Amino acid sequence: MRRWRQSLLTVGLLLLAGTMPACGGPWRDGYFKKGVDRLTQAEVTEKLGPPHTAKTPVLGGDSVWTYRVPLAEKELSPLHFSGLANATKQASALLGKPGEGPKEMLYCYRYTLTFNEQKILKQWKREECVPGTHDTLNAD
Repeated sequence: MRRWRQSLLTVGLLLLAGTMPACGGPWRDGYFKKGVDRLTQAEVTEKLGPPHTAKTPVLGGDSVWTYRVPLAEKELSPLHFSGLANATKQASALLGKPGEGPKEMLYCYRYTLTFNEQKILKQWKREECVPGTHDTLNAD
């Protein structure tokens, strides 16, 4: 009986932990949103590493950096329930049923960051690496 209660508690905690990251969208979105007019190129590099591409005009002006990032469905939708499914898979593995369920689909997204001449984040946007991929793969 005690083992059963302990298993239920573990499953409950995993379900709660699995659904919390599903709220709010990708963490990078919040990081950049809060960082407009504040984050420096050095801070972004420290957090994310060097950009995949960086364009800095020779005669001055804005610099444009891009990062390509794989994002899962649960990261894209602020209230998506795949976090619950993932937590259920983790709980099943703990209870002796490893490997059940489909693998999580990843999508390629590009973050484009624009920095002013003082190397401060001016604006940012997130878009699919290949526009329409998410919708095409999820069409019914």
